[in-house]
Amino acid sequence: MSTDNTEGDFNNTPLRRAWQKQHIDPETRQTLARDEALFLHQSLSTPCLTEIVSCSGSTFTDTAGREYLDFHGNSLHQIGYSHPKVIEAIKSQLDELSFSPRRFTNKPAVELAKRLTMLAPGNLSRVLFSPGGTSAIGMAMKLARYATGRHKTISMWGTFHGASLDAISIGGEGLFRDDLGPLLPGSHHVPWPRGREDADAIERLMHEEGDIGAVISEPIRCTTIERPEDAYWERVRELCNQHGALLVFDEIPLAFGRTGKLFCYEHSGVTPDILVLGKGLGGGVLPMAAMLAREELNVAATRALGHYTHEKTPLGAAAALAMLDVVETENLIERSTALGAKTRKQLDELFRDTPIVTEVRGLGLALAVELGQADAAERVMYDCLSNGLSFKVSNGNILTLTPPLTITDEEMARAISILKNAIQNI
Repeated sequence: MSTDNTEGDFNNTPLRRAWQKQHIDPETRQTLARDEALFLHQSLSTPCLTEIVSCSGSTFTDTAGREYLDFHGNSLHQIGYSHPKVIEAIKSQLDELSFSPRRFTNKPAVELAKRLTMLAPGNLSRVLFSPGGTSAIGMAMKLARYATGRHKTISMWGTFHGASLDAISIGGEGLFRDDLGPLLPGSHHVPWPRGREDADAIERLMHEEGDIGAVISEPIRCTTIERPEDAYWERVRELCNQHGALLVFDEIPLAFGRTGKLFCYEHSGVTPDILVLGKGLGGGVLPMAAMLAREELNVAATRALGHYTHEKTPLGAAAALAMLDVVETENLIERSTALGAKTRKQLDELFRDTPIVTEVRGLGLALAVELGQADAAERVMYDCLSNGLSFKVSNGNILTLTPPLTITDEEMARAISILKNAIQNI
């Protein structure tokens, strides 16, 4: 029972073609044609929408000089694009040490590992880095097998954990799973939860299978911005303890202040055994991910959990350290909490009497506007793009809004105005 794809796939629709005809000049069209001729075609990617030439702060700019407020950002621009402190840190690190082979260490990598373990609540005292979130998920799955001796997992329909074969086995998105053939055995799924009683499905599986190694989930579903009751995670934590399973939280898209806490799991007070981070960890510039684990899970000294070429990249570590500095010194967690609450209230008031809007929800600067009309989201998206606002469409009818935490009040007001006009034009 896989669910709809994470993001609306509008690669070849009349609205897309109409938008491109209106907004793309002949030179850009040639670039897009070359791109389409060279890259393998795939959903949500090639063919591309348009060509961009620069990005800074809350915006990116296309070849025509049109500027877009980016409320998508592939979930990595918590501190905006090209933050000067991150760029400066990378340039400085390039002059000092640009690469570190696996068998050696370096100060930036050690400092980042120490910083993350100090910032993460609970006893997550061990770290391993990787080049991206998907590979970090793979490391977590391997560590869970080594630590428990079990290969079976429980995860949620509708969640996304990466696009590799192991990650889509635990992921619950139809776009990535359907028609592909056999996936990893022992990958069980339950519906996305709301309240404590929804943990009954996990309890049943644990009793039926008897040898579940890990429960893997996002603590807050990043694509639709849905958060279960805290009591749900408390019960799942209890079930994992009772049945000898590990609890793995995937915070790749939503960590580092977006929800008003540095880490999402802080909202529930439930600490996982393994925490997976990525995307924004690289400061919106470099690919960087991490797996944090309890000391007791340091059990694979003679095995290879990751073994990635850029495992202790000094450049990635320098970018990540600068990102964490920016979050702290610019008070972005407080900013996310305050501006997120204000924006959600504004959206609630704006769309309270708008029949097409069925729900507004959010936590910090992770916001969602759910529409009740099947084809409305695509029309709203292209209307907004025409007026300088980009965002993700999830599950076909949910406008997922994740602006940088550094966004100004003026930029937020402009984005809300664009969105309001687009929805009212439906």
